[in-house]
Amino acid sequence: MDSLFSQEKLDGMIHFAAYKAVGESTQKPLNYYENNVGSLVVLLRLMEKYGVKNLVFSSSCTVYGQPELLPVSEDTPRKPAESPYGNTKKICEDILKDVINSKSGLKIISLRYFNPIGAHPSALIGELPRGVPNNLVPFITQTAVGLREKLSVFGSDYPTPDGTCVRDYIHVMDLADAHLKALEYVEKQPDNFIDIFNVGTGKGNTVLEVIHAFESASGQKLRYELTSRRPGDVEQVWADTTKIAALLNWKAAFSLEDALRDAWRWQLALSKG
Repeated sequence: MDSLFSQEKLDGMIHFAAYKAVGESTQKPLNYYENNVGSLVVLLRLMEKYGVKNLVFSSSCTVYGQPELLPVSEDTPRKPAESPYGNTKKICEDILKDVINSKSGLKIISLRYFNPIGAHPSALIGELPRGVPNNLVPFITQTAVGLREKLSVFGSDYPTPDGTCVRDYIHVMDLADAHLKALEYVEKQPDNFIDIFNVGTGKGNTVLEVIHAFESASGQKLRYELTSRRPGDVEQVWADTTKIAALLNWKAAFSLEDALRDAWRWQLALSKG
Protein backbone atom coordinates (compact mmCIF):
# COMPACT_ATOMS: atom_id res chain seq x y z
CA MET A 1 0.00 0.00 0.00
CA ASP A 2 2.82 2.40 0.83
CA SER A 3 4.44 1.62 -2.52
CA LEU A 4 1.16 2.32 -4.32
CA PHE A 5 0.66 5.65 -2.57
CA SER A 6 4.24 6.71 -3.30
CA GLN A 7 4.03 5.89 -7.02
CA GLU A 8 0.54 7.14 -7.93
CA LYS A 9 -1.16 10.52 -7.86
CA LEU A 10 -4.28 9.80 -5.82
CA ASP A 11 -7.17 12.23 -5.36
CA GLY A 12 -9.59 10.08 -3.37
CA MET A 13 -10.20 6.61 -2.06
CA ILE A 14 -13.17 4.23 -1.92
CA HIS A 15 -12.76 1.62 0.82
CA PHE A 16 -14.38 -1.67 -0.23
CA ALA A 17 -11.98 -4.05 1.55
CA ALA A 18 -14.20 -6.06 3.87
CA TYR A 19 -15.39 -9.58 4.49
CA LYS A 20 -19.19 -9.47 4.57
CA ALA A 21 -20.75 -12.85 5.44
CA VAL A 22 -22.74 -12.49 8.66
CA GLY A 23 -22.75 -16.22 9.42
CA GLU A 24 -19.06 -16.69 8.72
CA SER A 25 -18.21 -13.74 10.96
CA THR A 26 -19.71 -15.55 13.95
CA GLN A 27 -17.39 -18.50 13.24
CA LYS A 28 -14.24 -16.53 12.36
CA PRO A 29 -14.52 -13.21 14.21
CA LEU A 30 -10.78 -12.49 14.30
CA ASN A 31 -10.56 -12.68 10.51
CA TYR A 32 -13.26 -10.04 10.30
CA TYR A 33 -11.68 -7.69 12.82
CA GLU A 34 -8.23 -8.09 11.26
CA ASN A 35 -9.38 -7.50 7.68
CA ASN A 36 -12.27 -5.07 8.06
CA VAL A 37 -10.85 -2.88 10.81
CA GLY A 38 -7.14 -3.38 10.17
CA SER A 39 -7.34 -2.48 6.49
CA LEU A 40 -9.10 0.79 7.30
CA VAL A 41 -6.41 1.79 9.80
CA VAL A 42 -3.70 1.09 7.21
CA LEU A 43 -5.53 3.17 4.62
CA LEU A 44 -6.14 6.12 6.93
CA ARG A 45 -2.47 6.24 8.01
CA LEU A 46 -1.36 6.34 4.38
CA MET A 47 -3.93 8.98 3.44
CA GLU A 48 -2.58 11.22 6.20
CA LYS A 49 1.03 10.48 5.22
CA TYR A 50 0.55 11.28 1.53
CA GLY A 51 -2.01 14.06 1.84
CA VAL A 52 -4.90 12.23 0.18
CA LYS A 53 -7.98 13.82 1.70
CA ASN A 54 -11.12 12.32 0.15
CA LEU A 55 -12.59 9.02 1.34
CA VAL A 56 -15.83 7.19 0.65
CA PHE A 57 -16.26 4.29 3.07
CA SER A 58 -18.48 1.24 2.57
CA SER A 59 -20.57 0.95 5.70
CA SER A 60 -23.73 -1.08 6.18
CA CYS A 61 -27.30 -0.92 7.39
CA THR A 62 -26.28 -3.67 9.85
CA VAL A 63 -25.26 -0.86 12.22
CA TYR A 64 -28.98 -0.21 12.81
CA GLY A 65 -29.54 -3.74 14.14
CA GLN A 66 -33.26 -4.41 14.46
CA PRO A 67 -34.65 -0.85 14.47
CA GLU A 68 -37.71 0.10 16.49
CA LEU A 69 -39.05 2.41 13.77
CA LEU A 70 -39.02 1.95 10.00
CA PRO A 71 -37.78 3.15 7.63
CA VAL A 72 -34.40 3.99 9.17
CA SER A 73 -32.86 7.42 8.64
CA GLU A 74 -29.23 8.36 9.23
CA ASP A 75 -30.33 9.68 12.64
CA THR A 76 -31.76 6.31 13.71
CA PRO A 77 -29.79 5.15 16.76
CA ARG A 78 -27.30 2.39 16.13
CA LYS A 79 -28.06 -0.83 17.98
CA PRO A 80 -25.72 -3.45 19.45
CA ALA A 81 -24.40 -5.45 16.53
CA GLU A 82 -26.07 -8.77 15.72
CA SER A 83 -22.78 -10.22 14.42
CA PRO A 84 -19.01 -9.60 14.42
CA TYR A 85 -19.41 -8.38 10.82
CA GLY A 86 -21.89 -5.73 11.93
CA ASN A 87 -19.64 -4.78 14.82
CA THR A 88 -16.70 -4.18 12.48
CA LYS A 89 -18.78 -1.65 10.56
CA LYS A 90 -19.74 0.15 13.78
CA ILE A 91 -16.10 0.20 14.88
CA CYS A 92 -14.98 1.53 11.50
CA GLU A 93 -17.55 4.31 11.64
CA ASP A 94 -16.29 5.24 15.13
CA ILE A 95 -12.69 5.24 13.90
CA LEU A 96 -13.60 7.61 11.07
CA LYS A 97 -15.36 9.97 13.47
CA ASP A 98 -12.36 9.95 15.83
CA VAL A 99 -9.97 10.67 12.94
CA ILE A 100 -12.03 13.70 11.91
CA ASN A 101 -12.19 14.88 15.54
CA SER A 102 -8.39 14.74 15.62
CA LYS A 103 -8.33 17.46 12.91
CA SER A 104 -6.58 15.19 10.44
CA GLY A 105 -7.75 17.29 7.50
CA LEU A 106 -9.50 14.33 5.85
CA LYS A 107 -12.96 14.53 4.27
CA ILE A 108 -15.09 11.43 4.67
CA ILE A 109 -18.46 10.04 3.63
CA SER A 110 -19.78 6.73 4.92
CA LEU A 111 -22.36 5.03 2.72
CA ARG A 112 -24.59 2.67 4.66
CA TYR A 113 -25.44 0.05 2.05
CA PHE A 114 -28.66 -1.83 2.27
CA ASN A 115 -28.74 -5.04 0.14
CA PRO A 116 -26.89 -4.76 -3.18
CA ILE A 117 -27.98 -7.25 -5.84
CA GLY A 118 -27.83 -7.67 -9.60
CA ALA A 119 -25.01 -7.36 -12.12
CA HIS A 120 -23.85 -5.12 -14.92
CA PRO A 121 -26.57 -5.14 -17.64
CA SER A 122 -23.96 -6.35 -20.16
CA ALA A 123 -23.57 -9.59 -18.14
CA LEU A 124 -19.80 -9.06 -18.31
CA ILE A 125 -19.40 -8.16 -14.62
CA GLY A 126 -21.26 -9.72 -11.69
CA GLU A 127 -21.08 -11.49 -8.36
CA LEU A 128 -19.12 -14.76 -8.19
CA PRO A 129 -19.25 -16.18 -4.64
CA ARG A 130 -16.64 -18.66 -3.54
CA GLY A 131 -18.27 -21.90 -2.45
CA VAL A 132 -21.86 -21.81 -1.20
CA PRO A 133 -23.32 -18.29 -1.53
CA ASN A 134 -24.18 -16.44 1.68
CA ASN A 135 -26.40 -13.92 -0.08
CA LEU A 136 -29.93 -14.54 -1.29
CA VAL A 137 -29.78 -13.62 -4.97
CA PRO A 138 -26.68 -15.65 -5.99
CA PHE A 139 -28.26 -18.64 -4.26
CA ILE A 140 -31.48 -18.02 -6.20
CA THR A 141 -29.71 -17.84 -9.56
CA GLN A 142 -27.50 -20.86 -8.83
CA THR A 143 -30.59 -22.85 -7.85
CA ALA A 144 -32.43 -21.78 -10.99
CA VAL A 145 -29.54 -22.80 -13.22
CA GLY A 146 -29.22 -26.19 -11.49
CA LEU A 147 -26.05 -25.71 -9.42
CA ARG A 148 -28.02 -25.97 -6.16
CA GLU A 149 -30.79 -28.43 -5.40
CA LYS A 150 -33.05 -25.92 -3.69
CA LEU A 151 -33.11 -22.61 -1.86
CA SER A 152 -33.61 -22.51 1.90
CA VAL A 153 -35.65 -19.56 3.16
CA PHE A 154 -34.54 -18.92 6.73
CA GLY A 155 -37.58 -18.15 8.85
CA SER A 156 -41.25 -17.98 7.91
CA ASP A 157 -42.70 -16.73 11.20
CA TYR A 158 -41.41 -13.17 11.33
CA PRO A 159 -43.95 -10.35 11.89
CA THR A 160 -43.85 -9.39 8.19
CA PRO A 161 -46.47 -9.57 5.42
CA ASP A 162 -45.63 -13.19 4.54
CA GLY A 163 -43.51 -14.25 7.52
CA THR A 164 -40.13 -13.93 5.78
CA CYS A 165 -37.42 -11.32 6.37
CA VAL A 166 -37.71 -7.90 4.75
CA ARG A 167 -34.76 -6.11 3.15
CA ASP A 168 -34.14 -3.12 0.92
CA TYR A 169 -32.63 -4.56 -2.28
CA ILE A 170 -30.66 -2.11 -4.42
CA HIS A 171 -29.23 -2.70 -7.89
CA VAL A 172 -25.43 -2.69 -7.81
CA MET A 173 -25.38 -0.16 -10.66
CA ASP A 174 -27.37 2.28 -8.53
CA LEU A 175 -24.90 1.66 -5.72
CA ALA A 176 -21.98 2.40 -8.05
CA ASP A 177 -23.62 5.65 -9.09
CA ALA A 178 -24.04 6.64 -5.43
CA HIS A 179 -20.27 6.31 -4.96
CA LEU A 180 -19.58 8.67 -7.86
CA LYS A 181 -22.02 11.19 -6.42
CA ALA A 182 -20.41 10.81 -2.98
CA LEU A 183 -16.89 11.41 -4.34
CA GLU A 184 -18.04 14.51 -6.22
CA TYR A 185 -19.75 15.81 -3.09
CA VAL A 186 -16.95 15.14 -0.60
CA GLU A 187 -14.34 16.84 -2.81
CA LYS A 188 -16.27 20.11 -2.45
CA GLN A 189 -16.39 20.00 1.35
CA PRO A 190 -14.02 21.70 3.83
CA ASP A 191 -11.29 19.81 5.66
CA ASN A 192 -12.35 17.68 8.65
CA PHE A 193 -15.74 16.96 7.10
CA ILE A 194 -17.68 13.76 7.78
CA ASP A 195 -21.21 12.66 6.91
CA ILE A 196 -23.28 9.49 6.53
CA PHE A 197 -25.81 8.52 3.87
CA ASN A 198 -28.18 5.58 3.49
CA VAL A 199 -28.01 3.93 0.07
CA GLY A 200 -31.19 1.99 -0.64
CA THR A 201 -34.38 2.14 -2.65
CA GLY A 202 -36.58 3.28 0.21
CA LYS A 203 -38.71 0.14 -0.13
CA GLY A 204 -38.64 -3.20 1.67
CA ASN A 205 -39.30 -6.57 0.05
CA THR A 206 -39.75 -9.95 1.70
CA VAL A 207 -37.68 -12.97 0.69
CA LEU A 208 -40.74 -14.56 -0.90
CA GLU A 209 -41.43 -11.38 -2.87
CA VAL A 210 -37.87 -11.54 -4.20
CA ILE A 211 -38.34 -15.18 -5.19
CA HIS A 212 -41.59 -14.44 -7.02
CA ALA A 213 -40.08 -11.38 -8.71
CA PHE A 214 -37.18 -13.54 -9.91
CA GLU A 215 -39.57 -16.13 -11.30
CA SER A 216 -41.41 -13.39 -13.16
CA ALA A 217 -38.22 -11.74 -14.47
CA SER A 218 -36.51 -14.97 -15.55
CA GLY A 219 -39.39 -17.24 -16.49
CA GLN A 220 -37.87 -19.91 -14.24
CA LYS A 221 -39.72 -21.79 -11.50
CA LEU A 222 -37.63 -21.95 -8.34
CA ARG A 223 -37.37 -24.84 -5.89
CA TYR A 224 -37.33 -23.53 -2.33
CA GLU A 225 -38.29 -24.59 1.19
CA LEU A 226 -39.15 -22.65 4.32
CA THR A 227 -36.77 -23.50 7.18
CA SER A 228 -35.96 -22.25 10.66
CA ARG A 229 -34.58 -18.80 11.41
CA ARG A 230 -30.85 -18.15 10.98
CA PRO A 231 -28.83 -16.69 13.89
CA GLY A 232 -27.86 -13.04 13.42
CA ASP A 233 -30.58 -12.19 10.89
CA VAL A 234 -32.52 -8.96 11.41
CA GLU A 235 -36.29 -9.26 10.91
CA GLN A 236 -36.81 -6.24 8.69
CA VAL A 237 -35.05 -3.06 7.65
CA TRP A 238 -35.30 -0.60 4.80
CA ALA A 239 -33.99 2.87 4.12
CA ASP A 240 -35.24 6.40 4.38
CA THR A 241 -33.42 7.91 1.38
CA THR A 242 -34.50 11.53 1.86
CA LYS A 243 -31.04 12.77 2.81
CA ILE A 244 -29.09 11.29 -0.10
CA ALA A 245 -31.72 12.52 -2.55
CA ALA A 246 -31.51 16.05 -1.17
CA LEU A 247 -27.75 16.44 -0.75
CA LEU A 248 -26.23 14.11 -3.36
CA ASN A 249 -29.08 14.35 -5.89
CA TRP A 250 -29.20 10.56 -6.01
CA LYS A 251 -32.02 8.07 -6.08
CA ALA A 252 -32.31 4.46 -7.23
CA ALA A 253 -33.14 4.16 -10.93
CA PHE A 254 -33.46 0.36 -11.23
CA SER A 255 -36.33 -1.80 -9.97
CA LEU A 256 -36.15 -5.10 -8.11
CA GLU A 257 -37.11 -6.88 -11.33
CA ASP A 258 -34.33 -5.07 -13.23
CA ALA A 259 -31.76 -6.25 -10.70
CA LEU A 260 -32.99 -9.84 -10.75
CA ARG A 261 -33.10 -9.91 -14.54
CA ASP A 262 -29.48 -8.70 -14.70
CA ALA A 263 -28.41 -11.22 -12.04
CA TRP A 264 -30.00 -14.00 -14.11
CA ARG A 265 -28.26 -12.83 -17.29
CA TRP A 266 -24.96 -12.90 -15.41
CA GLN A 267 -25.62 -16.42 -14.15
CA LEU A 268 -26.46 -17.62 -17.66
CA ALA A 269 -23.27 -16.00 -19.01
CA LEU A 270 -21.24 -17.84 -16.36
CA SER A 271 -22.87 -21.12 -17.27
CA LYS A 272 -22.03 -20.65 -20.94
CA GLY A 273 -18.58 -19.43 -20.18
